[in-house]
Amino acid sequence: MSGIYIHIPFCKQACHYCDFHFSTSMKKKEEMVVALAKEIRLRKSESANELVETIYFGGGTPSVLTSDQINFLIDEVYNNYSVSENPEITLEANPDDLSSERILELSKSKINRLSIGIQSFFEDDLQLMNRAHNSVEAQKCLAEAIQYFENISIDLIYAVPDPSQNGEQTQQMSNEKWKQNIETALSFGIPHISSYALTVEPKTALKKLIQTGKIAEPNDEVAQEHFMILVETLEENGFIHYELSNFGKANYFSKNNSAYWLGKKYIGIGPSAHSYDGVSRSWNIANNPLYIKAINADELPNEVEILSVSDRYNEYIMTGLRTIWGVSLDKIQSEFGPTYFDYLMKQAQKFLDDELLFIENNILKPTKKGKFLTDGIASDLFLVNLE
Repeated sequence: MSGIYIHIPFCKQACHYCDFHFSTSMKKKEEMVVALAKEIRLRKSESANELVETIYFGGGTPSVLTSDQINFLIDEVYNNYSVSENPEITLEANPDDLSSERILELSKSKINRLSIGIQSFFEDDLQLMNRAHNSVEAQKCLAEAIQYFENISIDLIYAVPDPSQNGEQTQQMSNEKWKQNIETALSFGIPHISSYALTVEPKTALKKLIQTGKIAEPNDEVAQEHFMILVETLEENGFIHYELSNFGKANYFSKNNSAYWLGKKYIGIGPSAHSYDGVSRSWNIANNPLYIKAINADELPNEVEILSVSDRYNEYIMTGLRTIWGVSLDKIQSEFGPTYFDYLMKQAQKFLDDELLFIENNILKPTKKGKFLTDGIASDLFLVNLE
């Protein structure tokens, strides 16, 4: 096994772009922690004779939990699973939760990696996204965190619509403003950055604001420019672009996320959390009260999908192309057979001809020009309903 993911489904307020499962009501927080601990115990047989190498608190906003609650859940994992000697234990946190006192508390726990949701160092961006923190808190928490944690990652969002001075929401974040965000991040010496283009998801506040003309729709050309600036700047500063949206210094790749991309097993704890055992995926119900009720009744409120060969092929194509490990053509032949191999090579030829993909040491990878288009390329390589 690779790891355990624990979903904390609470946030102080709803970011305009977010479509993850969470609640802004904290009324059931204590009940939820008890239920999460119970699910950890209920599922311990799933990892018999396997080591847990990572524990990851995601959300939602895990930093809304108290340090005692976080330590309680970590102890439940240690009490019920075989944990490796030096596991990576990550806490996603928002800057407004990371006071000096809180950072000191966390440094004394088993948490050894912080993933901080900065998103932007500019106040207008944070207000547009409806983040709970401000630009001062963003920089202050990093200045404090680097004194106690060596392994820190931050999130940044690019291609954010930028309101013009006359109030018309028609502008886009400038290249210069985006460069300033990156340079500010680099000034703290952090070893990992995750960065994403602002995406408009259905049923989000951002979608509604765009539909009503209050915010401009993100521009794909701007997003591509920002992506290329990001790649060039971070690589010049010693970061390795090891996954489409992730950049790390040597020895600071996210072990938790790398395990997902490399197809390792994991257990997802909490409402809406997903799990993977190598042959099937399961996902818990995305409803806090129903999740708690089921767990209290010793039931796992999840659905299970057995993955077909085509499913596994498609997932390998998607994850492989997004990472520096690429798609092994040897693996395609040995695990999926000649039909899949021939189909892949036929579909990939146009991208090879257009220099969006290349083959090196029998590994299929995107070129520098093709990286931003990876998801679209992968979808053209997918194979549907072969069985």
